Amino acid sequence: MQGIAEAIHGALVDGQLPCAKAFVIARRLGVDPIQVGDEADALGISLSKCQLGLFGYGPKSEGKHRRVKVMQDVPPKLAGAIRAAVGPDGKMACVAAWRIAQEMHLSRQTVSNAAEGLGVRIAPCQLGAFRAHDRSADSSKQ
Repeated sequence: MQGIAEAIHGALVDGQLPCAKAFVIARRLGVDPIQVGDEADALGISLSKCQLGLFGYGPKSEGKHRRVKVMQDVPPKLAGAIRAAVGPDGKMACVAAWRIAQEMHLSRQTVSNAAEGLGVRIAPCQLGAFRAHDRSADSSKQ
């Protein structure tokens, strides 16, 4: 989509599209975030600076790509909310993590850290990150 592509090109930081800017584009254009992520993918543009801290913060080869940390003592109310949001695939959707953060007045990073502490993977991403990884993991189960 032409409007999305132009908006993406105007929002790039060091050749990548930060997650927060992708959401601004989606709101401004009245499209679903996945459409922005799909267009970025079609343009060969990587997403960066995931608002949950899961990717896009530095070189993966140096282990600097993630900001998420393992929360050692997850408060029971937060742990319950995360466990309740886990789907049949054993993962919690990004949108659920955002909802929990909003409802509990926590940062998205805090929810992600708690999920990490509980061993809960966050996927799918609202922008479509991790899909290639998830598809290859799913195909290896067959």
